[in-house]
Amino acid sequence: MKCLILAAGYATRLYPLTENFPKPLLTVGSKTILDWLVDDIDTANEVDEYVVISNHKYARHFTDWARTKPQRITVVDDGTSSNETRLGAVRDIQFAMDRLGLADDLQVIAGDNLLDFSLTRFIAYAKEKGTSCVMRYWEPDDRKLLGCGVVTIDENDRILNMTEKSPAPATHWCCPPFYYYTKEDAGLVQAGMDAGCGTDAPGSFLAWLCTQTPVHAMEMPGKRYDIGSLESYEQVKATYRGICG
Repeated sequence: MKCLILAAGYATRLYPLTENFPKPLLTVGSKTILDWLVDDIDTANEVDEYVVISNHKYARHFTDWARTKPQRITVVDDGTSSNETRLGAVRDIQFAMDRLGLADDLQVIAGDNLLDFSLTRFIAYAKEKGTSCVMRYWEPDDRKLLGCGVVTIDENDRILNMTEKSPAPATHWCCPPFYYYTKEDAGLVQAGMDAGCGTDAPGSFLAWLCTQTPVHAMEMPGKRYDIGSLESYEQVKATYRGICG
């Protein structure tokens, strides 16, 4: 299995902190955000290569970081150099797959989120289901729902419908940017784009995919920390205590 880390954004809301430095390499506690994610996932012994998809502006930072890690990490530069010219998450996934010839089960994660539980639980869940999967959590705030991927599920966790940033969300089940795609489904990214799925939000492909094949949604057993502003970064630094299990 490959783990594809989405890290090609420009984090403009954290300027000037991230004006010349990537958000996933910001430090929280004793580690960078990426260290927390990769070191945890690696304990599952399922991933044989980590692929960081970066923009051109930040690629060298990720390359320098990768040299410090024991895992096999490949950095892919998508060639963009500004927020206005970014490819978008779905196009970045296809770009990395094409560049490296990836043909494997694929875990796709945002490189700028922290969790207080182990992602190995999600990997085990996906293996048990045998389908592509996403995680979900209950979001009570109606305003926050407007900027999220939202799913409707049945009694067996199968996704019946998913929307991205809908003005009228159908449920309060939100999906953070952590996905598991089977080899077969990962090969459908281009078909999804050809069919008109959105390309900016990473969940746009999954919203299309669940209309084509079974996709399941695991309820998160803990909390996600989304670092979207300078204020939230300071708060996370003050409160994050690592992975509980």
